[in-house]
Amino acid sequence: MPLLPAVPHLETALKGPLLTIEQKLLANKAIIESWFRCQFRSTPAPFYASVDLRNAGFKLAPVDTNLFPAGFNNLHPDLRALAINAVQHGIERFCPVTDGVLIIPENHTRNLYYLENLCTLANLISDAGYTVRIGSLNPDIQAPTAIELPSGRPLVLEPLIRREHRVGVGDFFPCAVLLNNDMARGIPDLLNGIDQVLLPPTSLGWHSRTKSAHFTHYKAVAQEFADLIDCDPWFFDPLFTTCDGIDFQHGEGIDQLINTCKRLLSDIQAAYDAHGIAQKPYLIVKADAGTYGMGVMSVLDPQQLASLNKNARKKMTSGKEGLSTERVIIQEGVYTFETVSDAVAEPVVYMIDHAVVGGFYRVHTGKNATDNLNAVGMHFEPLAFADACIQPDARLNPDAAPNRFYAYGVVARLALVAAARELAHSQIS
Repeated sequence: MPLLPAVPHLETALKGPLLTIEQKLLANKAIIESWFRCQFRSTPAPFYASVDLRNAGFKLAPVDTNLFPAGFNNLHPDLRALAINAVQHGIERFCPVTDGVLIIPENHTRNLYYLENLCTLANLISDAGYTVRIGSLNPDIQAPTAIELPSGRPLVLEPLIRREHRVGVGDFFPCAVLLNNDMARGIPDLLNGIDQVLLPPTSLGWHSRTKSAHFTHYKAVAQEFADLIDCDPWFFDPLFTTCDGIDFQHGEGIDQLINTCKRLLSDIQAAYDAHGIAQKPYLIVKADAGTYGMGVMSVLDPQQLASLNKNARKKMTSGKEGLSTERVIIQEGVYTFETVSDAVAEPVVYMIDHAVVGGFYRVHTGKNATDNLNAVGMHFEPLAFADACIQPDARLNPDAAPNRFYAYGVVARLALVAAARELAHSQIS
């Protein structure tokens, strides 16, 4: 069994509410795990997901859920057996007859961090007993292309081709196709109308998926869970709203955005007052679709939106692949009062099928407790919580590593239940 790392430092004055939440979870573990089993039987989980959490001490909540996760190379190597087992179960559930998996990645050829992730993901699937090849949509990939990775591991990208209703590479056209491309620009023509099993389906790409739809599902999940264990859902549910018709570059819709922010801040302040929270509430304004931490801004005073400088307007205007931001989600800011070596940190939890398979702390030495940490300059500290996330120990202080990590796993799986409902809704519609 791997050694468990110490949890990050959490400011002592803020431990009380967190310990109360963790004690609730520990006291209701059997009920909680039974509830999760029922949820995933009725609405099966997507093939994989990662969830960004924030821990304020008085609140532990998801702030983003990615259904095409990268970063598998940052997971603790001791968790490979857990991840491989989850891969086997996940592929068998979605495509029991396949002997191979085709991965379709993002169009990166120079982002070595992403390519290390891709290599790790391919190796996990290969170790699970499947033939794996990688078919790239990148038009620059015209022939099998070997990439030299810093780790020294081999990685070969091949041009994706289509034959009738199947895509593949060379003579490899398996039943299962794993998308590690979030399709922010829409569904590629090559993938329209194919008869292979797509994991996840293209309907969950950022061309149609929104963060606000996810958090609408999450709100319902959080309320059901809170009723189950008799607690206030606010402790793990960030308040949010949306605003349309925003043009940061030309200043259009900013007055509407400011007024919307003021109303949400008032609601958050009311929740702070009800729970005796002394901190000043703040907001996160970000694109309602997209990833990579782009188009994200912390807002402590809505009036700051009226006087954004050129760089701030440009940052909020452009998303991944140059897509413009016209609709934003305005989310309750959740402080991160966890620190690693005096640098702010937030946990990111990874799941394959319905199982937690690990995670890491995203750490940033140049940010503070209200900032978005998914930014240039971040680094990662792997979590070795193969058992801790699913086997809490009631004999230990709830602030001990197994119980803190169990809390992470519970809240991350609440987001996964919400994602499962997204998946079910997308298949109906």
